[in-house]
Amino acid sequence: MAPQVIITSIMFEDNLLLIGSHQKVKGQPPEQFKIAIPKIPAYFTGTGDLMTALLLGWSNKYPNDLDKASELAVSSLQAVLQRTIADYKEAGFNPRSDSLEIRLIQSQDDIKNPQVKFKAEKYAPKI
Repeated sequence: MAPQVIITSIMFEDNLLLIGSHQKVKGQPPEQFKIAIPKIPAYFTGTGDLMTALLLGWSNKYPNDLDKASELAVSSLQAVLQRTIADYKEAGFNPRSDSLEIRLIQSQDDIKNPQVKFKAEKYAPKI
């Protein structure tokens, strides 16, 4: 069994869910958590790659705290997407009808030092 698993982008009502499972202590059962993320009505190019990179980076910094690494990754990504939408709107584009290239360079501070706005909650799946 893998000690850490993340599933991103599960659609649930008007939100996306990130579901994580990790074994904090060897020999103990894994703990699950979820992060609810409001769905943004736009199509972005590169979000999966960015999310993977952010999870990898934050997991490297917090190897024993997948909850925290996930909170930081989701918060970074959402800040980048919000900046992207704002830039496109300012330029006169409709974020709902265009494919949006994410604003990585403009969002460096949000990537390096995100404000955690999306918190992990314990999750107990019903079987």
